[in-house]
Amino acid sequence: MGSEILGLSIIQTFSPRDYMIIKVESVIAITKTKYQEVIIADLKGYGRALVLDGLIQSTEVDEYIYHESLVHPVMIAHPNPERVLIIGGGEGATLREVLKYNTVRKVTMVDIDGELIELCKKYLKSYHQGAFDDPRAEVLIMNGREYVEKTQEKFDVAILDLTDPYGPEISKALYSQEFYEKIYKILKDDGLMVTQAGSSFYFEKVYDYVLNNVKQVFPVVVEYNVWIPSFGYACNFIIGSKKYNPKTLSVNEVEERLSKRGVRGKLRFYSATTHISLMYLPIYRA
Repeated sequence: MGSEILGLSIIQTFSPRDYMIIKVESVIAITKTKYQEVIIADLKGYGRALVLDGLIQSTEVDEYIYHESLVHPVMIAHPNPERVLIIGGGEGATLREVLKYNTVRKVTMVDIDGELIELCKKYLKSYHQGAFDDPRAEVLIMNGREYVEKTQEKFDVAILDLTDPYGPEISKALYSQEFYEKIYKILKDDGLMVTQAGSSFYFEKVYDYVLNNVKQVFPVVVEYNVWIPSFGYACNFIIGSKKYNPKTLSVNEVEERLSKRGVRGKLRFYSATTHISLMYLPIYRA
């Protein structure tokens, strides 16, 4: 699975048998960092896009759907998220969404690829919108697994914004039961974590592997998914929680938390009613 630039088009395969063709309007950067191949290009109909090791990670026109869906259900589920950990998320868009909360005092973002982050800072400004410069943001260039093993910090929320579990080798170890056990230990007694988990429809066995690993560690597990046009599929997310269940929140409770935390009016996709819809939409399986 992957993509390659052919003339002025990207052939993006999103399953073992399916692909989509997207016209390339201009190539902004192509490079090979220490860890992965990076392409930043403007795509017709999708705008500025980030492609890592042949897989589209984000595009300008729909990244907000992915990032708001990843961040807000878990942030809203916690009664007072002050300390947040992000692993991955090189574009800075996950950081952007977390920093919308006036409850947040500090966000630690850990990404192994410093070269990628510098490229994103330079070429993906519409994504991060200056989030890297927020005084509450701490950005560490190191292996996420190593950070989790060594840190003495405790977090309210951990957000794992990784490449797909069936994608590049760089992230595969971060979907293991062992890693989730380490995440559990650095969460506070009422902490939550969320991970993106690829596609349950096209890669059901890999998805079940991730889901079962989370279930082995956390007493409360919630699955949800949302359609991402540039991915060509509904992307899955899994929440692991020590205490709080985001499915129990009512529309009024979500709305009240969004307002009190200064997030209401700053969102394009996620809302109180969207939260309920995400929590109860069936999971797509082949």
